[in-house]
Amino acid sequence: MPSAKIYYDTDADLGVLSDKIVVFLGFGNQGAAQAQNLRDSGVPNDKIVIANRPDSYAEDAKSRGFNVEHDFPKAAKVADILFLLIPDQVQPRVFNEEFAPSLKPDVAIVVASGYNVYYKLLNFKPTQDVVMVAPRMIGSSVRSLFEKGKGFPCFVSVEQDGTHKGFPIALALSLAIGATKAGAIASSAREETAMDLFAEQALWPNIILLFKEAFGVLQEAGCSDEALCYEMWMSKEPAEIFERAAEEGFITQLKHHSTVSQYGQLNGALKLDGSTIRSHFKEILYNRVLNGKFQREFSAIEADLEKEGDANPLNKLYTEHGKSELGEAESRVRARLAGLL
Repeated sequence: MPSAKIYYDTDADLGVLSDKIVVFLGFGNQGAAQAQNLRDSGVPNDKIVIANRPDSYAEDAKSRGFNVEHDFPKAAKVADILFLLIPDQVQPRVFNEEFAPSLKPDVAIVVASGYNVYYKLLNFKPTQDVVMVAPRMIGSSVRSLFEKGKGFPCFVSVEQDGTHKGFPIALALSLAIGATKAGAIASSAREETAMDLFAEQALWPNIILLFKEAFGVLQEAGCSDEALCYEMWMSKEPAEIFERAAEEGFITQLKHHSTVSQYGQLNGALKLDGSTIRSHFKEILYNRVLNGKFQREFSAIEADLEKEGDANPLNKLYTEHGKSELGEAESRVRARLAGLL
């Protein structure tokens, strides 16, 4: 596979944003961080509008000196650039019903997730630009790294180039939020969606399963709940391992482990047969994620996510996992050690 193009500060021009009114739909984790970074990069405060319902997020935006607009169609009418930074599951309803009808024909629409664009759930006019500027970092880190003069990983793409100016806008916004300092990576809504949903539906479910089964085997061998919980995750050793992996390399970080650990992990990994899990992963990627099966399944239960108790499918899943050997043991340990945690 060819290497992805990476864009830096010198590839972008903030002048592209001159005199444009930038509207942020939402002032949550990413909205708050990106709006502040944009302002600190020189976009005038009177050119930034926070579109948000009257709630604590709106009050937070006001306390930070931003202009807040509760009337969504009114905010849509003035937008030259619109950031969609509300949760994926509510974007189609809010955007299609309250923003799309009032947007300018040449507005630039910015997403931080490829989900709704890839699955074609948003109603764009063909004359509009649709770009993705997707930090691979939680909002608080997007803000703190910007304040420290550091960059952060970010995906950038043009999904629809209605004005033929989409790419300069995408790069200018990447520069304004601080992403091009570290390098904004050329990507696409398809790639971002594939990797994101694959991790959530293939990689991490298998890691959860491995931990649950390993816990059960060691519990059967006589290991205590307390020892297992701390040894396997409550000591935060796994978090430290992943942090080292990010800094030094996925395999190279093993050099910080004992010689016994290094040999056991490296030798053991080479002896495992990955063909079965690889087939399982391909099945999920192609026959669940990329073909839209998961998106249709999730859309079907979306309304139920507002319900209480086990009528909410997400709550029901938490309840089921809590009944596992690992879940029940952790509850016992945390109850016993409540004063120490």
